[in-house]
This record gives sequence, C-alpha cells and structure tokens, in this order.
Amino acid sequence: MKQGPRYHVKPRRRREGKTDYRRRLSLLKSRKTRMVVRKSLKNTQVQFIEYKEGGDNVVATANSKELVNKYNWNTSTSNTSAAYLTGLLAGKRAKDKGIKECVLDIGRYVPVNGSRVFASLKGALDAGIDCPHDESSLPPEERLDKTVNDIKSKIIGGK
Repeated sequence: MKQGPRYHVKPRRRREGKTDYRRRLSLLKSRKTRMVVRKSLKNTQVQFIEYKEGGDNVVATANSKELVNKYNWNTSTSNTSAAYLTGLLAGKRAKDKGIKECVLDIGRYVPVNGSRVFASLKGALDAGIDCPHDESSLPPEERLDKTVNDIKSKIIGGK
C-alpha cells in the first residue's frame, strides 16, 4: 500500500501526532501573537510567539519551575494554581514587551472547561493581555489555591 508514484508521505510532525497544520495555518492567518500553552505531567510552559517567515520568534516565556525557584512556591507545579501563575508571569512579561493581544494556541490538546490550559489563559487575562475566549471555559476562583494571592502580588509587583 505504501508504494507507487501516487503515494504521499505526510510531514513528520503530523505522523507523530504533534502538529495540526490546518489549525496552525488558521492561527497564523490572524496575524496576532500566539499564546502557546504546553503541559506535561510535572510542569506547564507558556510562550508568546510571533510568526516570521524565517521561523517563529519567542517574545516572552514562563515555566512553572520558576515559581519554585523565584517565588517560593512549595506545592505541585503541575496543578491548576501553578498553571494560572505561570500564565500570569508570562502575561506580565509579554505586556512589558508591548504585546496587547494574542490568540490561544493549545495545539493538539482537547479543550476541557476549567483545565490547566484555560487556567494559564486566565492568568494572562489577569495580567492585562486581551485574548478571545469563552467565560465558561475558565476555571472558577474556588479551584485556585489560597496561596495564589500572595505570589500573584509578588508577580504583579515585580519583586
């Protein structure tokens, strides 16, 4: 079956299930900065990326590991509260670089209301970045840890 002159091999990242090129193209056509959220079992990473023909340019980035090192976060870096603070930190850095609006890029993750991906979006919104979203997809305040407000004031205050 994988032979013959008419067989076409799909791009490597599509074969591996890492990139949906149709969705990526629609995000790039908007000409807005993308807020890329990637999560793993231990961390959450948020990047603000601008498209350029030579390759994408990362404008601002934050990783939930920074919460432990810089802000004395002593709970898990893989929960909803850590994702919110990571989005807040990346949003503040992007705002300092002059980014005012973005488009959320969750890649091939399934969008689940209240998930860590949308917690990161909520953090960026609280940092002052405009991003189109649905209010019902954001996690409620009760899901955030009580210690979030202490670290939030440190991030916003710039300490």
